[in-house]
Amino acid sequence: MKGKIVGLHIATAHRAPMQHPASARALADLGLEGDMHNKPGSKRQVLLMDEETLSAFGLEAGRVRENITTRGIELKTLALGSRLRAGNAVFEITQWCNPCKMIEDIRPGLRAQMAGQRGMFVRVVAGGEVRVGDVIEILNG
Repeated sequence: MKGKIVGLHIATAHRAPMQHPASARALADLGLEGDMHNKPGSKRQVLLMDEETLSAFGLEAGRVRENITTRGIELKTLALGSRLRAGNAVFEITQWCNPCKMIEDIRPGLRAQMAGQRGMFVRVVAGGEVRVGDVIEILNG
């Protein structure tokens, strides 16, 4: 199964407006360069969210503060430990993202509606450049 990157989003600070670069560098065992969530060994280095789920909730790319918006891969069906190649980087799915309190700021009741559908956290296994338009492919899982 293959998909593609349709958006990149960098959070430089807590609740700061997201930056939307055309490309970003994934740093091995850290996350996306410049993103506030860069932490060695963290299971929450990068958040992937699929455009199809965002559209179903009437949300635009980046609205739930995901780092990478995808199209064509149903992320919630992938097993923990699945590996994905996006651009020159390799990511490993580490955990589901439970909607946090911030989701209620978007629209009351959205947190409960999005339960089990807010995307997947990954860690960066192999660093490299990722770009809007890059293919994402599942390597295993």
